Amino acid sequence: MRHTTANGPSQRQLRVGEELRHALAAILLRGEMHDPDLAGVSITVSEVRPSPDMKHATVFVTTLNGDKMDVVLPALRRAASFLRGLVAKTVRLRHTPQLSFQADTSFDYAQKINTLLHQDVIARDLSDDDEDPSDGKADDADGA
Repeated sequence: MRHTTANGPSQRQLRVGEELRHALAAILLRGEMHDPDLAGVSITVSEVRPSPDMKHATVFVTTLNGDKMDVVLPALRRAASFLRGLVAKTVRLRHTPQLSFQADTSFDYAQKINTLLHQDVIARDLSDDDEDPSDGKADDADGA
């Protein structure tokens, strides 16, 4: 019996993804990588999404302030098979998935939204909404 949903990942995918994320984060924190492009760079593994068959996993990473992603991402991609071997020693799975590294842009998107919300025009509109709680709906209720 399969427990996948049409709307998203299965519970097993979520569990395995979280295990892989923890393992990769620990490996990167310990500095087991000897690539000069990764030396001294703080890398955050924000999410790991395994495929439904668990043979592949997309690893979303970012660096502190998004710096050096143009150098770090290719270095991680070069080291993917090495990292896969280290993960295999840590996480107990029948097959350790192939790792595919992608830049996590969700932080950039959140920052963009935050910047937009703090623009003077938007802030003024938001404060106008707070000052006028009736919003014109009281007239409709009285006239009914």
